[in-house]
Amino acid sequence: MSMPARASEGAPTRLDDRAFFGHPRGLSTLFFTEMWERFSYYGMRAILILFMTAAPSAGGLGFDVGVAGAVYGLYTSMVYMTSLPGGWIADRLIGQRRAVLYGGILIASGHFSMAVPSITTFYLGLLLIVIGTGLLKPNISVLVGQLYPQGDTRRDAGFSIYYMGINTGAFFSPLVCGYLGQRVNWHLGFAAAGVGMVFGLIQYVLGDKHLGEAGARPAPTASPAEADANWRLAKVLGGGGALALVTFVLLVYAGIVPVTPTQIADAAGYLLLVTTVVFFAWLFLSGDWTPAERKRLYVIGVFFLCAALFWSEFEQAGSTLNLFADRATRNSILGANFPSSWFQSANALFIIMFAPVFAWLWITLGSREPSSPIKFAFGLMGVGLGFALLVPAAQAAAPGTLVSPLWLIATYLIHTWAELCLSPVGLSSMTKLAPARVAGLMMGVWFLGASVGNFIGGRLASFYESFPLPSLFAVVAGFGIVFGLLLLVFSKTIKEWMGDVR
Repeated sequence: MSMPARASEGAPTRLDDRAFFGHPRGLSTLFFTEMWERFSYYGMRAILILFMTAAPSAGGLGFDVGVAGAVYGLYTSMVYMTSLPGGWIADRLIGQRRAVLYGGILIASGHFSMAVPSITTFYLGLLLIVIGTGLLKPNISVLVGQLYPQGDTRRDAGFSIYYMGINTGAFFSPLVCGYLGQRVNWHLGFAAAGVGMVFGLIQYVLGDKHLGEAGARPAPTASPAEADANWRLAKVLGGGGALALVTFVLLVYAGIVPVTPTQIADAAGYLLLVTTVVFFAWLFLSGDWTPAERKRLYVIGVFFLCAALFWSEFEQAGSTLNLFADRATRNSILGANFPSSWFQSANALFIIMFAPVFAWLWITLGSREPSSPIKFAFGLMGVGLGFALLVPAAQAAAPGTLVSPLWLIATYLIHTWAELCLSPVGLSSMTKLAPARVAGLMMGVWFLGASVGNFIGGRLASFYESFPLPSLFAVVAGFGIVFGLLLLVFSKTIKEWMGDVR
């Protein structure tokens, strides 16, 4: 049995559609939808660990850093892990367009739930955001890829423009939600994140007409019986999962099953490991893959490992680096004080500044442009170098001294350059390497790598108070640099596995 074509081959040709800065008009709809979704996500993330570790007298939850790190890592990893079922639901049941809409509604509901001051609504809000992001995040990226016909040279530049939308929202959200959360009321900050998602939903519905046929329907099935089987499977798994979750929550609430957030996070870590192993075993052992397709799957596996390591370091921005900003950094410039959460806007600002530069650079280099594996290697080495820069800053802060904010700003600048080498390139590569039948699912692989990385990054934050910071930063830096160099050595072989995909 031959496998379906790769993602976007069936999309209508839009080479003449250049209404949005030379790109399809639908890119503007997805640009602003993702901008507001990221406003909501990064606005909440900027204050999440600070809210959990703040004393109850200051309106926080009073968690110690170990527990807060476990909850943070569990939440951020599950946000991306649910991209796998979210991609499957879109591919097999409802299409990417409706998945994005339903996901946005759940995300907004989750933020508004967190705006209510109680521990129950706090955890309910996190759960709703996890489920909603799993539906929205992988599928909106697939929609971007489907705006371009196969072979359209604008695709990588289009993803870079789309990436600017992500970071426009990520820049403003810590400034708004962070200020409201830290200076006014934590729950007002969470509510502002929900308002942002509502704006995104309104824009998405109004701009739907510009998306053409992209993601309007699920992937074709071999027969009506297969479509019915997909729905039956979804009902069984969804209903069973919901029943198990409600039962577990009731048992915990009644005190019959005493558990801690750390124990739940540990269990989720094992689940994440098992899910990863089982998924890749299924991926490589099932399907009648051609030799060329199988080699591309090997590349997807390598990129998955690279993404997991990269995000385990990069995503400490919201945990370890956020705590370093709040506890060990002088939060003032030229005598003007600012909330520590505002550091979370630095990376997004640098993305906005440098994304056009990198997009121009890749196009200008033409045939001399580095291959995707080499860009990944630069990304890994860059994120490691950012942490290496913080080692002397952590040493200076050890006696209780507040260090200059320039240390963190320089680290975020280096991390931005590393991100621009890896993340938009990874998104684009997944849409080109993936078979069309599992386009959403393969995008879920990319976000599964982010899930693993976020979980590890959150758990590393648990060592903030129990491990010397200079040593912690040095170990993290070493992993990124060493694995980046290894990828550089094997980049030629990986490029050959990619075949005609560039």
